[in-house]
Amino acid sequence: MNKILTITKKELNSYFNSPLGYVVVSVFLVIVGWLFIQTFFIIGQATLRSFFNLLPILFMFIIPAVTMSSWSEEKKSGTVEVLMTFPVSAVKVVMAKFFSSFVFLLIMLVLTLAIPMMVSDIGSPDKGIIIAGYIGAILLGSAYIAIGLWISSVTRNQIISFLVTVTIIFIFYMVGNSLILDTMPNSIAAVGKFLSFSTHFDSILRGVISLSDVLYYISVIVFFLFLNARAVSLKSWK
Repeated sequence: MNKILTITKKELNSYFNSPLGYVVVSVFLVIVGWLFIQTFFIIGQATLRSFFNLLPILFMFIIPAVTMSSWSEEKKSGTVEVLMTFPVSAVKVVMAKFFSSFVFLLIMLVLTLAIPMMVSDIGSPDKGIIIAGYIGAILLGSAYIAIGLWISSVTRNQIISFLVTVTIIFIFYMVGNSLILDTMPNSIAAVGKFLSFSTHFDSILRGVISLSDVLYYISVIVFFLFLNARAVSLKSWK
């Protein structure tokens, strides 16, 4: 466990030892704040549904920007060879990288708490929806992270890693779109709806956190972290 924590701290520090971490956080906060304010005064209601509806799309670009260099840059710079010579398994390294990105995600979400605080001063938003929305955002963001880390582990170029991750996340998100589902047979549409990120995220936003939705996201995270660990262990870096 100490080895995982050590690598996690190293990875987390790398975000803030360069401008990337500050730029990503700043861009995220500016965009989410501006878009929310635009819709908030149009709706004229003390609700954060529009805020949470923005997160899946923003995460689709923000999180790949966070994960794109996790493995790609280490392979390009040659530091991955040093990392993989440490007496630690590939699984632990993968978990450490996931935890560091997860903490970065939490930092971004904590900084958005100013939005529900502002809305609470104006009106009386449903606190259950707010709590459920943040839980859903954490689960959704974690799934995005797992996908991004896997793609980064099988590519050498950060830009390619970013673009491929965005594409895969977009497919997972849009496969549950009603416009797409209406063109499919019922059996295929049911599968698409189940696999879609948007289906489970929208379900959580209703304020009811079902076990099936939580297990879905956990399954996605575990699956892509497993692929990440396999990709790393099959390399001849050691």
